[in-house]
Amino acid sequence: RVASLPRSGSARESLGGLQSSADEPTDPASLVQSEMTAFAHAHKRMLNALIQRTPHLLSQAFEPLLRLRGVVNFNNKRTHFQTRMRKLSMRPGQRPSSLRLNIRRQHVLQDSYHQLHLRTPQEMRGRMAVTFTGEEGVDAGGVTREWYSVLMRSLLDVNFSLFESSTDGTYQPSPNSAVNPDHLSFLRFAGLVVGKALCDGHLLECHFTRSLMKHLLGLPVSLDDVERFDQDLHKNLLWSLKNSIEGVLDLNFTAETDYFGSTSVVDLKPGGADIQVTDDNKADYVNLVAAHKLTHAIKDQLAAFQGGFHDMVPMEELNIFDEGELELMLCGLPEIDVEDWRRNSEYSGGYSAASQQIVWFWEAVGEMCQEDLARLLQFCTATSRVPLGGFAQLRGVSGPQKFSIAKALGDDNRLPASHTCFHSIDLPVYSSKEILRERLMFAITEGTQGFGFS
Repeated sequence: RVASLPRSGSARESLGGLQSSADEPTDPASLVQSEMTAFAHAHKRMLNALIQRTPHLLSQAFEPLLRLRGVVNFNNKRTHFQTRMRKLSMRPGQRPSSLRLNIRRQHVLQDSYHQLHLRTPQEMRGRMAVTFTGEEGVDAGGVTREWYSVLMRSLLDVNFSLFESSTDGTYQPSPNSAVNPDHLSFLRFAGLVVGKALCDGHLLECHFTRSLMKHLLGLPVSLDDVERFDQDLHKNLLWSLKNSIEGVLDLNFTAETDYFGSTSVVDLKPGGADIQVTDDNKADYVNLVAAHKLTHAIKDQLAAFQGGFHDMVPMEELNIFDEGELELMLCGLPEIDVEDWRRNSEYSGGYSAASQQIVWFWEAVGEMCQEDLARLLQFCTATSRVPLGGFAQLRGVSGPQKFSIAKALGDDNRLPASHTCFHSIDLPVYSSKEILRERLMFAITEGTQGFGFS
């Protein structure tokens, strides 16, 4: 994943989208808007301090700041979202409703489904109280947290075939879920439960694929998202883009699907079986394979899951987040031990632990808050999760794969680039710690990704 700086060297974003310095506005209204945007980015630390003291500003005069990427920090966005969710749960002139569940622990999925799946979104936003049959205890929050944990494990159980696991242990709906005749209803219920957890601020113990986070936000997925789901497929697709395939690979515009050992072939475009993949059309082929894997092969399952999720959390309430922030909202900020991270890192390309840029890097990382550390971890490994056992347990394509930093060519204007498949960062030889910190922060908060497709 490569991040790139605007020509001005700072984020220049207007309310309607990115404002390129190559196409500066000329009309007075656009000039004022551009100047206000530049002001917001230049003074975002002060603005966030004001918002933290007076959160309702984001519902009033500061509301346009939510549409400027990289201005309002994650904590202030989260507080604003939670306030909006509380308002949604309140009916005018009425007390919040309540949900009482009586669940048999051995049948947590079936009991929860039958008691909740026909509830209206407004009913689902009520305060929940859970009792496990035959168990003592009053639910003051702990039993509900236990219910979420046990229920999500059941929903993700391979025996139900509702979800499939990626190579990095994250989940998305399974293309083979139809083995269960009621799979779409159960997937809608799963979306409802995840949306309920988000509304109520209950953190989930599981992580979902980055492409699923993007689908929930209505964002396009990319080739990078294939890497996070199926690293072998991503490696093969990337190789075909970088090398001539003519006379080497015999491919057409089809993809294989596997349904419990039974293989079938589907066209990636009309008449795909009769269209040969060449160097001229291979980019289109890669796009279509990736789109098939992440979207089209599970379009019905995605629609069901999204339907339940958006019943609880309307899309307009989510558009202040990116996919990384949504993951943090669902799973929480990890506790990241910077010293453990540094101890389990490697260097290449001319860098060593004693190189000045490496010393500056770890000093800058050590000064980050947990939110920025989580973003850095997402940037270089594609997830905010720290493996059980710490950074020594990071795993890559072929097994254990430590975090690494490689020396990159380029001057102070170049941004760091990440290779999430290998948990690595290409770090240019910056001339000062201040420039290194600025470029690193830009990369992890506002850096862009390429190769998008719809």
